Amino acid sequence: MATKSTSDALGAFFDDLVRSETRLYNALGDRLSRDHGLATSQFEFLRYFRDHPGSRVADVASNFAAGLGAISKGVDRLEARGLVVRHPNPADGRSSLVSLTNAGGDVLADAETTFQERLSDLVSSTLRPDQVATVGAALATLRAALERDRIGLPVG
Repeated sequence: MATKSTSDALGAFFDDLVRSETRLYNALGDRLSRDHGLATSQFEFLRYFRDHPGSRVADVASNFAAGLGAISKGVDRLEARGLVVRHPNPADGRSSLVSLTNAGGDVLADAETTFQERLSDLVSSTLRPDQVATVGAALATLRAALERDRIGLPVG
C-alpha cells in the first residue's frame, strides 16, 4: 500500500507530466499550424508514415493508443491534402496501406525543422541535457511497460 507521501508524489508526477505534455503539444501545434498548416497530430502521423512506410491505419492507431475511427479520419484529411496516399493491402483486402507522397515528404521535412527548433527552445531553456536524458529514459521505461502490457488502449 502506498504511503501518503508516495501517493502525493505520484499524483504530482501525473499532474506535471500531463500538464507539461499538453502545454508542449499545444505550443508545438501553434507553430506547426502557423508555419506549415499542420496540427501536431498530423505532423506526428506524417513522421510515422515516413518511418513506417506502407503501414495500416490500425498500426498507427495502436502506436498512438488512439481509436481507429479518429486515426482514419486524420489520415483522410492528410490524403485530401495530397500528403499521403492509400494503397490496397495485398495481404488483406479489408485494409489499405498508407505511404507519404513526395509532397508529404517535403512538407514533413520543412515542418521537422520547425518542430526541432521550437521543441529545443521550449525544453532547453529550462532543462539541462542530462535532465532531458534522465527524464527521457524514465518515460521510455514507463511507456515500454505500458505498451508491453497493452495498458491504456482505447476500447472498441
